[in-house]
Amino acid sequence: MVNVTHSRRALGNTLEELGRPVLSFFEDLGGAFTLIGRVLRASPGLFRTIDLTVEQMFKIGVESLPLVVVTALFTGGVAAVQAAYQFQDYVPMRYLGTVIGKSVVIELAPVLTALVVGGRVGASIAAELGTMKVTEQIDALETLAIDPVRYLVLPRFVAACIMLPVITIFADILAIGGGWAVARGSLGVDTHTFTEGLRLFFYVRDIFSGLIKALFFGMIISTMGCYYGFQAEGGAEGVGRATTRAVVSSCLSILVLDYLLASVLFRLIWT
Repeated sequence: MVNVTHSRRALGNTLEELGRPVLSFFEDLGGAFTLIGRVLRASPGLFRTIDLTVEQMFKIGVESLPLVVVTALFTGGVAAVQAAYQFQDYVPMRYLGTVIGKSVVIELAPVLTALVVGGRVGASIAAELGTMKVTEQIDALETLAIDPVRYLVLPRFVAACIMLPVITIFADILAIGGGWAVARGSLGVDTHTFTEGLRLFFYVRDIFSGLIKALFFGMIISTMGCYYGFQAEGGAEGVGRATTRAVVSSCLSILVLDYLLASVLFRLIWT
């Protein structure tokens, strides 16, 4: 009987250890969706925080451009090198521009831009709001009858939703330009051949697909940063923990949502 009791207790402890991360995941998922709902309810008050929204647009978009430029240029260059390697002796090089253009606007530019910006912006938002939470500045806003969601979350949410598609357009142009530079300088593909490939199988819906992805990625980045910032507790250590969780959650959510959006857009809507 003693052995059976110990076995049941050990099994119960094991199940508890395994179940805690699952429960934490669903708790965070529900909290994030609840925060989005609160943001949507507070959206009629956006005009009252328009200055804060413009400020966040500058921080999220303009200040992220150096990272986006480097990422996009080398992404296009790598895409050109790899495509040329796989085309060798099998596919005419006139299709090099086609592959680079479609892969960049549909997948590479939106996803890589979101991951880079998410790491920078998500950490910044979580650290800023987490510091305000542990220093009781958010409690002070509530004491003054100021809704923290309207004042802090809504401007960041709207700014991210606007600026992610904008900087994705810049990333598209730069990545294609980087692919052209590598094709022209290293692979011996002239400009006419490259641009002819770009025009082949070009569809406007491909660009819109990338921008739709960027819009949802902006929602994820801002929501995760704000949610985990609001959950911070325990001083500087808690702020650091919240920042790490915000970045990791943003990156994982972007990759999962990328698959879901691709399935919806290219299997249901554009077919």
